[in-house]
Amino acid sequence: MRTESGRIIHLTDYRPTDFVLERVDLTFELDPTETKCTSRMLFHRREGAAVDAPLVLDGDELKMTGLLFDGMPMEPGRFTEDNDTLTIRELPETAAFEITVDTVINPEANTQLMGLYRTNGIYCTQCEAEGFRRITYFYDRPDVLCVYTVNIIADKESCPLLLSNGNFLGGAGYGEGKHFAAWFDPHPKPSYLFALVAGDLGVVEDTFTTMSGREVALKIYVEHGKEPRAAYAMDALKRSMKWDEEVFSREYDLDIFMVVAVSDFNMGAMENKGLNVFNDKYVLADPETATDADYANIEAIIAHEYFHNWTGNRITCRDWFQLCLKEGLTVYRDHEFSADQRSRAVKRVAEVRHLKSEQFPEDAGPLAHPVRPTKYREINNFYTTTVYEKGAEVTRMIATILGRDLFKKGMDLYFERHDGDAATIEDFVKCFEDASGRDLGQFSLWYHQAGTPLVTVSSAFDQAKGTFTLALEQMVPPTPGQSAKEPMHIPLRFGLLLPDGSEATPASIDGVEVTGDVLHLTKRKQVATVTGLDARPVVTLNRDFSAPINLHFERTPADLAHIARHDRDLFARWQALNDLALPNLVEASRNARAGTAIAVNSLLSDTLIEIAADETLEPAFRAQILALPSEADIARELGSNNDPDAIRAGREAVLAFLASEGKALFATLFERHDGKGSFTPDAASAGRRALRNAALPFLAIADGQPARAAQAFADSDNMTDLSAALGVLAHRFPEAEETQAALETFRARFAENALVLDKWFAIQATIPGEGALGRVQQLMQSPHFNAANPNRVRALVGTFAFSNPTGFNRLDGEGYRFLASQILQIDPKNPQLAARILTSMRSWRSLEGVRAEHALNALRRIAAGEKLSADVADIVERMLNG
Repeated sequence: MRTESGRIIHLTDYRPTDFVLERVDLTFELDPTETKCTSRMLFHRREGAAVDAPLVLDGDELKMTGLLFDGMPMEPGRFTEDNDTLTIRELPETAAFEITVDTVINPEANTQLMGLYRTNGIYCTQCEAEGFRRITYFYDRPDVLCVYTVNIIADKESCPLLLSNGNFLGGAGYGEGKHFAAWFDPHPKPSYLFALVAGDLGVVEDTFTTMSGREVALKIYVEHGKEPRAAYAMDALKRSMKWDEEVFSREYDLDIFMVVAVSDFNMGAMENKGLNVFNDKYVLADPETATDADYANIEAIIAHEYFHNWTGNRITCRDWFQLCLKEGLTVYRDHEFSADQRSRAVKRVAEVRHLKSEQFPEDAGPLAHPVRPTKYREINNFYTTTVYEKGAEVTRMIATILGRDLFKKGMDLYFERHDGDAATIEDFVKCFEDASGRDLGQFSLWYHQAGTPLVTVSSAFDQAKGTFTLALEQMVPPTPGQSAKEPMHIPLRFGLLLPDGSEATPASIDGVEVTGDVLHLTKRKQVATVTGLDARPVVTLNRDFSAPINLHFERTPADLAHIARHDRDLFARWQALNDLALPNLVEASRNARAGTAIAVNSLLSDTLIEIAADETLEPAFRAQILALPSEADIARELGSNNDPDAIRAGREAVLAFLASEGKALFATLFERHDGKGSFTPDAASAGRRALRNAALPFLAIADGQPARAAQAFADSDNMTDLSAALGVLAHRFPEAEETQAALETFRARFAENALVLDKWFAIQATIPGEGALGRVQQLMQSPHFNAANPNRVRALVGTFAFSNPTGFNRLDGEGYRFLASQILQIDPKNPQLAARILTSMRSWRSLEGVRAEHALNALRRIAAGEKLSADVADIVERMLNG
């Protein structure tokens, strides 16, 4: 296998640089194919570094045209340039010195979208994780922080806008037809936070007054004509700034905060200091073109990138192994923001759905790794749900263990102690230990041990003694590179429900540490004895999903129904209903595979219908209740030898039973929340639409024909309802005339709107069955398909691979062979995109034998590809060998 790099980076290899970079002055002369960059860097030798240590700077595909030492040309014998480094020798022992590097780069040809590239006439940068080295030779690592001055020279007509990090120093004309702008960022930052944007864009402007009374200019730049669609993003930004002041006491620190939206971007967004660059799908929204989910995502991602100003920018990572220190922590912060802005219970359910569908499979497969890895081959491949979402859960557990006040005290200490630092996980945890006086050594295993812990629970009630015992046992399964695991500190929120639905107050709980309503499981086996009970309680464990674990707790369907109906924790009610449904869905899948009759527990249908009809519950929560465990959830529960066709058939049979039993209720919910009237994106209105659209699929099943969904499509006056109705038509009645007409109507109406057409592609990519592949291949021939746009490729190819279990996992293996071809085509142009889509095959070993063999052959074909990128080679090797 030929790859770009076979080098493994280890956490234990970390050491500081031999030289300290004090400042850098960058000058860019922008040109589509020959952009010139001059980098003037001031260094001094670090105390303790060897006197003969050379200066080694990182580079990638660079053309160096000049090299100066203190303003004079560097003698050829003093430096060596190779594919990825510039090494300079014979440097002063104590005195500061200046190195000037001139490079020429081709933004137009940069299809990797890393470093400086040009798309749709806009110059843009993406430097995280290691993109700055594609601009100039540099110390391209997160622990090298310095202040930046940036001068940008460009054609005035094509690039009237010249932006970079920090505060604007000024600008003027620069010769015939050109102009320049100068920017200065007073806050030392690593190179991955550098940003430059130049081109012709429209702007939405506002201001924000900070808690100390400073006025900050806010600017969101979008393509001309799209300015009205940035209004919600601006509103979300202002709410984020206010919330961070109120909850975390964090104030913004520059005179200006800017967001730029571009259509070709590998990531969702990037938190460059003062100049965030966004994928435009997370900025642009209006009722006609954006769903409620789009509005929620914009709100969350705008907040996430803004919150990075402190958790990521002011305090950054010492090295990339500490990535969760900025990403996991900031995801926790944006989750809390969204919970405060919307429904905390509904937000928590959505978070756990995502965690279980994306991160749990990662933990259980060949790509498993700790929240803080100890080695990597390609850092781009560690921007994972483990680092982000599980990292957020680890932060949440610290808050659960310590309580709100001590958690806030620890965060305040972290901000005070490490402002301006490149910090480590140990630095972060130490702040909470010092603030609380609690030893978090065992808890820190959450950062170091991969895998999802399994907690097994059994219970017994002694009526005569009034005691109830819980026997708990924890186990962390082996993962690649970690065969033996130590017991974790697992905080479990719990409750004891009495027969009347009230909550018991026990006299004592012995054998396990308990603080408030949190039970602390710290040993491999522990027994908790609850005293002072007059009746057997129904135990609810892991309320609010207080720990990211798999819980094996044998409870009767009646007990689960009792929790679903009465628990004060809404998340626990949702989880109990899912725990009631999942065994039924698993059994239905097995029966479908065996060709035997499928039965549905009437307690499931009765409980689901009762809760969905409860008008005291918010509509958004009731919509979540109606969203039964997915085909992926069932496959995860089955564990191995999975047949996606049987899983779908079993689930469909359960849905059909529920649709028949609850048709009257579903019709009432659909008609009551008809969606008519002026659209507003607030949480309450979105919840009503969510409940209506959750009822529609059941009605379509009960109806057995497309008329109701077709009418819903015709009547829709917003994108939420329109796309929901189109999805029901496409997935339930793909060959119906009504469906074909709706698909064409949708395409014609939104042909000029790329973000909406992505929805059109994605809906068709998820139509189940073996006909899906042919449909995807046909859509790739559409004039609307653009293989150079990451959003479009993700919408069609990525959605098919990740979200169409029956279509992708065809028994003949054609889905895997198709994906292998796509990966090999995408990889030379955009390795990051190729590697991320390839992770859709992470659970290939859980498939039944025929499919698993086809998947293995497809992975081997990818592995044998010529000149694989390090990104793809790393993923495919781990999938094959993990």
